[in-house]
Formats: sequence, C-alpha cells, structure tokens
Amino acid sequence: MLNKSDKSSSRVNSPAQNINSWNDEDYDRVIDGVKRIYQSKIKPLEVTYNFEGFHSSPLTDSDIEAKPIVLLIGQYSTGKTTFINYLLDKAYPGEHIGVEPTTDRFVAVMQGEEDRVIPGNAAAVNKDLPFQGLNRFGQAFLSRFQVSQTNSPVLSEMTIIDTPGILAGDKQRVDRGYNFTQVIDWFAQRADLILLLFDSHKLDISDEFKLAIHSLRGQEEKIRVVLNKSDMVNQQQLMRVYGAMMWSLGKVVQTPEVMRVYLGSFWTEKPVNCFEDCRDLIEAESKDLLRDLKNLRRNAAVRKVNEIVKRARLARVHALIIGHLKKEMPAMFGKKKKSAKLLDNLELEFQKIQQRHHVPAGDFPNPEVFKQNLALYDMDKFKSLKEDLLTRVDEALSTDLPRVMELFPQGNRELAEAERNPFDMDEPTGSNGHLPPSYWHYSSIDTSTYSRQFQQLHPREGKVSGAAAKPVLQESGLPTEQLAKIWRLADWDADGYLDTDEFAVAMHLIKAAQSGTPLPEKLPSEMMPSRKLY
Repeated sequence: MLNKSDKSSSRVNSPAQNINSWNDEDYDRVIDGVKRIYQSKIKPLEVTYNFEGFHSSPLTDSDIEAKPIVLLIGQYSTGKTTFINYLLDKAYPGEHIGVEPTTDRFVAVMQGEEDRVIPGNAAAVNKDLPFQGLNRFGQAFLSRFQVSQTNSPVLSEMTIIDTPGILAGDKQRVDRGYNFTQVIDWFAQRADLILLLFDSHKLDISDEFKLAIHSLRGQEEKIRVVLNKSDMVNQQQLMRVYGAMMWSLGKVVQTPEVMRVYLGSFWTEKPVNCFEDCRDLIEAESKDLLRDLKNLRRNAAVRKVNEIVKRARLARVHALIIGHLKKEMPAMFGKKKKSAKLLDNLELEFQKIQQRHHVPAGDFPNPEVFKQNLALYDMDKFKSLKEDLLTRVDEALSTDLPRVMELFPQGNRELAEAERNPFDMDEPTGSNGHLPPSYWHYSSIDTSTYSRQFQQLHPREGKVSGAAAKPVLQESGLPTEQLAKIWRLADWDADGYLDTDEFAVAMHLIKAAQSGTPLPEKLPSEMMPSRKLY
C-alpha cells in the first residue's frame, strides 16, 4: 500500500514531470493535427447528415484539447472521493466523505490556480471547459454537476470525474431526476481511463450499478477494476473476496477478456485495525495502478486519435444510411407508407448498404436504438449522399490520421544489466568529510536549478539515458568509482535512466562528494520525493 503513514515505502517516480517531457510540443502537435483533420474533413459530414441527432454532438476544440479524463464509478462508500484525495495529497473544494451516500453529484476535479467551485450551468456554457455537451441532459442534471478547481501537479495532467455513489436496495427506487446511465455513458465515451471501485466488504452489484456497467459496452479497453480497502480483510478472506468479486462481475460484464483488477488500499489516514499480511502484494498492485495513471497522457494522445478514427468510421456509415434512406423515398406519392416500411425493415436496409458499399457489419449502429431515433425524423427531408464529403473522410482515415500517428516519438528501450550504470566500465578511486543531517533530505535539494539542467539534456518520456547524463556528471571531476556509486544511489528503480527527481538527487550527491563527505551505502528514504503521482 502507498500511504502517508508509511512514506518510506511509498516513493513513486514523478509521472507528471515524466509525461511533460514526452514532451509538450509533441503532444500539442498531435492534438493540433487531430483538430485540423476533424474540423475540415469529419465534422462537415456529421453536420450534413445530423450525426448529433443519432449519436453525439460535434466535438469542439476544447473537447479534443481536454486533458486525459479518469472516470471513477462505484457504489457508495467504496472510497472514490478518498482515492482522489490520496492522489492529490489534499482535499478538493466541495468534497464530502462518509459511510452514507455523500457525493450526491457529478464532480469534475480540475486544475485551477485557486480553490473554487463552478456550478454545472456555468460550466456547461464555458467554452474553455469540455462540458458543453452536458446541456442535453437539462437543468435537473446540471444542478447536480459541478467543477471543483484546485492547484495540484496531478491535475495539470488529468481531470478526475467523481460520480455519485451508486445506490443499492430500496434507495435505487429514488428518482434522481435525470438519466444516470446516459450521463455515465457520456462521460465514459470521453474518458481515457474508467476505474470501477469495489469495497472488500461490499461486493454486491445493485441493479443501478449493473445498468451503469452495461452502459460501458464498447469501452472495455479503458476499464480497470479496483478492489479497494483490501487491507481490511486478512489474506485468506482476501482470496475469497477476490473470487466472489470476479464471479459477480462475470455475470454482468459480457466479454471473453478478463478485466484488469488491482488490489488497493488508498487511505489518507491508515486505520489501526487493518491487516498487514498482504501488504507487499497490495503495495505492488497499488504501484501498478499508479503507473497506469503516470502513462495516461501518452496513452491519451494515442486514444484521442483512436476515438477520432472510431467516430469517423461511425459518421461515414451514418451518412451511408441516411443517404440510402433518402434515395429509397418516392419522389411524390406514398412517402408516409414507404417511410413506415423502411423503419420496419431497417435491419434489411442495413444489409443492403453493407453489401453495396462493402462496410463491415461491426461498423453499423444498434438497429433498435437507431430505429427509435429515426422515428422522430421525416426521411424525405434527409440530404442525398454527397461523394465529396465521403471522399474527405476516407482521406482522413487512410492518409491524414496515420500521418498523425507517425508524430508519436519512440519510447526508451529496456537496457541490459551491463548498460544501466554508465560508470561501471571506468577506472576507480575515493575521499572523506561531514554535512548536517538536513542535507540528506529531499527538501534541501535545489530542484529548480537541476530541473532546468535536466531539460537541457532533451529527456525522452521524462528520462535521460546514462550516455546523455554521463558528460554532465563527469564535469564534477569526481573519480569514476564515486560517480558509479552516485548513479547506483540515484537510479533507485535501476532501469538505467534518470528522471528529473533522480537527476536532482544525483547532482546533490555530487555536491556532497565534492565536499569530501562519505556517500551512504543506501540512499536515505528522506532523499526520495514523498509525492506519489506528480
């Protein structure tokens, strides 16, 4: 487990800085390319054939530019709000935690210079926020939605959506005043990661929770399951709880793939009655989940391209359907009768379109849902198929979007053991002295100076290799034996690369060695940053 009361075991490299150096220019170039392609080649097709009336409203620039979104879903008292506090290392404005259903609204937790709450109606008309599409759910929902802004390095890289605790038992019969499942579906389509949270003492899946999970169909690759509060049961009980949860999920999630499940225990204050017999396992699982969040921005850029591809394919098929129905309508008489016949035989019409245009069956929308929307429109007023609009979408799919994918930089390769310390192959020697205890604390490191020096080395995915860092470290004039030891101490994850925190520690250790102070055999835990996710 990664928690405040055990900081020595909770050091996770700073992901937001890693992600920043992916770097911002690469990320912005990808997003600008996606915006340009969508606005010029895909959106005109959507607008012409009323894609909004059947699927979703056109994307705005703020939708495409939006930071990665993490959507938290779970029954009440499963620790959703506490999980957010754990990540931020503080409370956010307007939050409320308790064993009863306390979060009674959807809350978008976002970066802001100062703490403030933006009510739902104001947030939905703000062009700088990606929530304009929520206007479709009306006043009943918007009065139960808010944006909470607070200053946090974590939120500079992602937006977190806290949802109302899903009700169980008789409480499910209480009308929320808006369609909860449709709202979940709206957020899920835009989310980059969906976390389903379960409590180790609360494994039942209520009817409302089941409907919410069903609304996530088609988003399976984004879903992760978190069995929270895993240290509130002992090892034997945890094994049984895990099996019971998988059995319950298996009846609800109709997919042949096994969902990724994390065991976790994300307390802001660790309870005294928790069990310690699975601590190593829970800690390892928690770190895996945090690693998923660290990689979110890079994965989000890929996912944005993927979502635009999915949307373009759906818009293309939608245009073919609308154009086909318009073509089938008579020129003058019998329009009403023909319209009713087309509606009744919609699946047959889909098959005709599939054969004529060689479209995969999987690209077609659900016929029953499409039929319900289609009944609201006069087919005779549909637009005829325009080949030039289709051609532009085909160009986007075959040429433009693949070209955007080529902008993604290569990742760092995994280094062999012998390559992980650039000083291991050089000749050795040594030295002696004394520094105050406060020197061996991360807060005493001049991180701002070392961060600028780090950026000059042109990090990739937030890290620099030994080959890149070696000349800078050698400028210290220290013997290679000491530099090799400094590298081993600073590269605490032993991957052969230094991130900005590790680089700062290495430079700080060099100053100590230059003063003649003996280096420790093991890096003091106080010299690692206590932050978990930024």
